[in-house]
Amino acid sequence: MKSSIEPIIKVQHISKRYRIGETQTSLRDSLASMARAPLKRFRNGKASEKTIWALNDVSFEVTPGEVVGIIGRNGAGKSTLLKILSRIVKPTKGRVELNGRVGSLLEVGTGFHSELTGRENIFLNGAILGMTRREIERKFDEIVAFAETGEFLDTPVKHYSSGMTVRLAFAVAAHLEPEILIIDEVLAVGDISFQKKCLGKMNEVAKGGRTVLFVSHDLNAVNGLCERALLLNDGAIVEEGPTREVTAYYLDQSNRLYSAITWAPVDQASNQEIELNQITIQQAGITTNTINCREPFAILIDYEIKQALRASRFFLMLRDAKGELIFTTSDYDLLTPAAEERKLGRFVSRITVPGGLLKTGSYYGTFGVDIANVRIVFAADDCFHFDVFEPEDDTQATRHQRLGAVAPLLQWEITSSEDARTGTPTG
Repeated sequence: MKSSIEPIIKVQHISKRYRIGETQTSLRDSLASMARAPLKRFRNGKASEKTIWALNDVSFEVTPGEVVGIIGRNGAGKSTLLKILSRIVKPTKGRVELNGRVGSLLEVGTGFHSELTGRENIFLNGAILGMTRREIERKFDEIVAFAETGEFLDTPVKHYSSGMTVRLAFAVAAHLEPEILIIDEVLAVGDISFQKKCLGKMNEVAKGGRTVLFVSHDLNAVNGLCERALLLNDGAIVEEGPTREVTAYYLDQSNRLYSAITWAPVDQASNQEIELNQITIQQAGITTNTINCREPFAILIDYEIKQALRASRFFLMLRDAKGELIFTTSDYDLLTPAAEERKLGRFVSRITVPGGLLKTGSYYGTFGVDIANVRIVFAADDCFHFDVFEPEDDTQATRHQRLGAVAPLLQWEITSSEDARTGTPTG
């Protein structure tokens, strides 16, 4: 992004290479690795040469006060980029210029010393940011109130739960006034109310003129908070610009950017055994791509078997808009004569998905055929799409905000201890 304003973050052609099996990221880990290295070389004869490039020639600029979202699937390079910007790891190539103090929250307890108390860690983190004790004391009560950990303030952090740790870590990072605030997906550790509280605080920080870099799989949060976004794939920026345009591109183009979740690449031109005609979605007998989450629906796969396919299995895989696998189903799970015999001809496979299972949002499906432990016969990645909604007047809509891949409506039967012995429900 070109601007007459001097950038607060300037990333120039950075690349990061990792050796397979190499995990050190801190000074302590590096020193331990150096101590082990002679013995390791003695055992192995030479160092491992297997490497991967987590980032490859990444360049961008951020001006003061900008709020920038960084999105992409797992393994795209997002966390590596933020670790470089936070000075946790060094790039293999390229250069980063940061013209301001950086406060980072990249993983639970980042920058915390487990043996120190919550109180001591607040002052330690403030000192690392270059703040005076008086400046930290001025913010101290605000930090503790936000984190809601006052009762455990003088308890060593090693005894905190992950939720308590992330609440205090975020409160410290957001309140000690760094010019640049870097937040990774770690907020998913907290509960829903705390996540909303954090997003509100980040919005407040951004309006105060500080710069925010925000990594999240929650595209609604990214759209609501960020004015600009970067999309990473395989360690490179493949799209950048206004947030809603980038997130829309991410969803629309995901089947081109990313290979299938399970299936290996297939040369479709050589597929003479299976022809996929169409896949449709039906609910209440109507063909639709908009599904009421409360009601069951069916996925209909229309295909033709052109050559004999003994012992073949037909699969359907469903993933959400984040690229996370929700479930895989096969017609070999509950084997029928039609699946076992695989006659030649045109067929329709109908898969019924129960109501009260999926969360609201967008879903993408992959259809494939294989012969177990032999070969993949056919694969069509992201070949259908549908959206799931919750009826507006439903009071249970908050279940879609809970952690987990699905939001099942499960019956809870409550009985008294006495009735439980006799099997009589209380009501």
